[in-house]
Amino acid sequence: MTVIGVHASHEQIHPSRLLDAVRRAEEVGFDAAMCSDHFSPWSARQGQSGFAWSWLGAALQATSLPFGVVNAPGQRYHPAIIAQAIGTLGAMYPGRFWAALGTGEASNEHITGERWPRKDLRSARLRECVDVIRALLAGEEVSHDGLVTVDRAKLWTRPEEPPKLIGAAVSAETAGWCADWADGLVTVNAPVDHLRALVDAYRGAGGIGKLALQVHLSWAPDADRAEAVAHDQWRGNVFGPPVCWDLDTAEHFDVLSEHVTPERVRQTVNVSADLGRHAEILREYADLGFDELYLHHVGQEQDEFLDAFGEHVLPEVRR
Repeated sequence: MTVIGVHASHEQIHPSRLLDAVRRAEEVGFDAAMCSDHFSPWSARQGQSGFAWSWLGAALQATSLPFGVVNAPGQRYHPAIIAQAIGTLGAMYPGRFWAALGTGEASNEHITGERWPRKDLRSARLRECVDVIRALLAGEEVSHDGLVTVDRAKLWTRPEEPPKLIGAAVSAETAGWCADWADGLVTVNAPVDHLRALVDAYRGAGGIGKLALQVHLSWAPDADRAEAVAHDQWRGNVFGPPVCWDLDTAEHFDVLSEHVTPERVRQTVNVSADLGRHAEILREYADLGFDELYLHHVGQEQDEFLDAFGEHVLPEVRR
């Protein structure tokens, strides 16, 4: 049966309220949760960006849900630090935590003052980080000299079973590349043909493990409100690579998105007041081969969405 989780958006919601939201998600029947590790929101209107790793410890303690996080090691984070964070959460909450690793966005990584590398270097750097993290989680002492440098690092607190390291991809090309090292794949909703090509690229290259999809959606009982929420909160997130990778501040995204229309937002966000339509879309995603769906209502108020989907949508998708 498809796992239906909730995406906890640190960019939009204060961490205390976000903790309330995942508690509520568990109460109304969601199976799991995930979040992304941001330093900056996508828009000044979103107005938050709590530290994911602090919050994850609280969320794992406050619920019995499994959690995942999307993270970009290599610039803002040294890979040994990420290995320690993964290892500690894995040791404290066995079998309940996974980490997806990606090449990141300049909006989060530029804060170090280091040059933002071109995509091929970011991919090569990530591959080195993956090897370092895996070796540390396996108990090895690691020294490494390359795009990242590690000197005699060793994890002293490790889980008996290392958490899964999932690949994060938005293109078929990257999905195929992830198949060489990842324990699974996570991506975001896109047109069905694009998602099918991405799934085929990963599986065709020998990719193993689960396929997870973060689903951007906007729902309200009133269609105009659902559209207004999506346009207000998510119009800065409609730009594909390389723009979404290379812009470096929320203010830049806001300027670029000034003239984005609600129609353009609907190409990225599933906007509807019809709960049955949302259930139908989710079943379509599951039929593509996604094992886990993480629902991200792009509004800042979560309770109305959680209650409605818990009562009406989740049962329809699971039947």
